[in-house]
Amino acid sequence: MKRARWGGRRLGERLGKRIGSETDYAESWELADLGPQQTTVTDGPYADWTLERLTQFRGELLLGPDWSGSRFPLLVKFLDAADRLSVQVHPDDAAAAQVNPQWCGKTEAWVILEAEPGSRLYVGLHEGVTRDDLRRHLTEGTIADCLHEFDPAPGDCVLVPAGTVHAIGEGILLAEIQQPSDITYRLFDWNRLDSDSRPRPLQVEEALRSLRLDGPVNPTRPRQIAAIRHRAEHLVSSPYFNMVRRKGPGIWVPDDDGQCHVVLVLSGRVDLRFGSETESLAIGSTRLLPARRAASEWTLGEGTILLDVTPVLR
Repeated sequence: MKRARWGGRRLGERLGKRIGSETDYAESWELADLGPQQTTVTDGPYADWTLERLTQFRGELLLGPDWSGSRFPLLVKFLDAADRLSVQVHPDDAAAAQVNPQWCGKTEAWVILEAEPGSRLYVGLHEGVTRDDLRRHLTEGTIADCLHEFDPAPGDCVLVPAGTVHAIGEGILLAEIQQPSDITYRLFDWNRLDSDSRPRPLQVEEALRSLRLDGPVNPTRPRQIAAIRHRAEHLVSSPYFNMVRRKGPGIWVPDDDGQCHVVLVLSGRVDLRFGSETESLAIGSTRLLPARRAASEWTLGEGTILLDVTPVLR
């Protein structure tokens, strides 16, 4: 659990995460293999193994025979943006590697769980905006004039390629799927001051070098796909991950496709039977299905929504 000035309490109150009395809980890292930030296996033959150890020593079991990397290829989070995040840019693979050859870029995708009236997402630039335009608006404190923005709605999915300037507005609870990177270049912080009446550090030059001068980014268009005994729609195809949304009521039996799947419960409840084990999963739950696995059956209740993510091996 990560706390930040823009966090709130919905990770606990809506998603059942364990939080204290504070009001700034910002991120729940569900699946992480990023330096000291590690998910740990809770039970079974690999209990207490970190995701890093599991990936390095059981990579074929976890990710399939085509896996040749050393780090789990996804970072999975829930975010509660009670306040606006800074305007920021994440580098792509090439830009990140120039700083550290071990780093990767950060393409990410958001699925909106809740959005309060008046909340906004800022993703991409208006057509024709240049770096010189951005510099001028940064000096004037009016960079929002350059940003494409829209009102998000629950269920919206937004793919944010690395290099896209963006900001998450206040009042939004979302799931985030991304490359395993925590590199953020802060371009603008809405003229805010910290508790010592000082502005937070910015990385303007790094952000300007890394950003893409692409136009507006809008929510993806879900595409209905064939599914047995439940409804499913394709949300995202990217060079790093694919995302499918599965809806109840119904039953989902994952194919024996030789792929790793990360499954998040976005609403409702699901009864999971995995081999001889059974459990009930509530909203906010996350499960990792290894490429080599026992058969499982997911019984989705009325209103249940699952996010089914498969990494693209590179």
